[in-house]
Amino acid sequence: MAQKDTISMQMVREALQQSGVDPVAFLAEVGIDPALLQQADARVPVLLYARLWRHLALRRDDEFFGMDPRPLRSGSLAFLCRGAMAQPALAAALDSALGFLSLMLQDLPAQLVREHGLAAIVIDDAALPPRRAFTYFTYWMIVHGVACWLAGRRIPILAVELRGPAPAYCDDYRVMFSHNLRFERPRTRIIFAADCLDLPVRRTPQELQRFLNRAPANILVKYRDPDSLARRLRQQLRAQPPHSWPEAEELARQLHLSAATLRRRLAEEGQTWQGLKDSVRRELAMAWLAEAPLSFESIAERLGFADASSFYKAFRKWSGASPGQYRSLILAGTGQTAHPG
Repeated sequence: MAQKDTISMQMVREALQQSGVDPVAFLAEVGIDPALLQQADARVPVLLYARLWRHLALRRDDEFFGMDPRPLRSGSLAFLCRGAMAQPALAAALDSALGFLSLMLQDLPAQLVREHGLAAIVIDDAALPPRRAFTYFTYWMIVHGVACWLAGRRIPILAVELRGPAPAYCDDYRVMFSHNLRFERPRTRIIFAADCLDLPVRRTPQELQRFLNRAPANILVKYRDPDSLARRLRQQLRAQPPHSWPEAEELARQLHLSAATLRRRLAEEGQTWQGLKDSVRRELAMAWLAEAPLSFESIAERLGFADASSFYKAFRKWSGASPGQYRSLILAGTGQTAHPG
């Protein structure tokens, strides 16, 4: 994990909200300057946030920060992982993990749903008032982090939907999960490509111990430096229509860099220029597919594709599902009628 990886102090405030501890004394104990609570844009290293998470869990004997009527007792994450890693593939592992959490947590029953080329983990709490976003996202941090470890690879999240309103601060959630965050939805769920469910689970007790020793820092590693080159370039891409995006050589000239230096700096962040463009196209496509009146032809044109067929092929490569399947899943239960496409 890069030392420059940071998390907003807003996440610290959220973690402390239902903790029952004295914020000033507790932050000093874990090595976070309490004065940062008064700074709107302050950030702390991921490792310090991970230390806060662990200390809170031990202090309350609750690995879920007191956000459910039933505490998630210390050792629950280890028990969940042991049960899940005994399964042959990720689908069964997730069923095991979600079944355990549904037993342990009173108000957050969840299940895995598979539909066409897409899969979703759905929290079935419609009979209760929506929880605050931090509660749902902390649940996703645990489940998604364990799933990625079990699979031995990062599982891209295509969309996150929450029943409740958007919180005042969303930036870190977008980095951790997906830029496609949607609020005030009929259900709370995360959506990803269903082919991930067939990935085999091959973890040893020794690997489990290493994972637990590093948790939760190892499930927070997608929080990146807000001043990174990749982040700035993504912002630039989102501010321009795709048909006007420059090629790598032109971008390098705009940045007063050589093309080789640009490639090297992006590679140091695990990125490429083409990969950044593809990721922003995917974000835009998923946002526009959630707008029922837009036809596939219109979306393809907006994204800079030659025709709807090229867009269809690209979207299948990105998500494992067709644009129509994704749109049907996203619009289900919203009362919107999709354009025939």
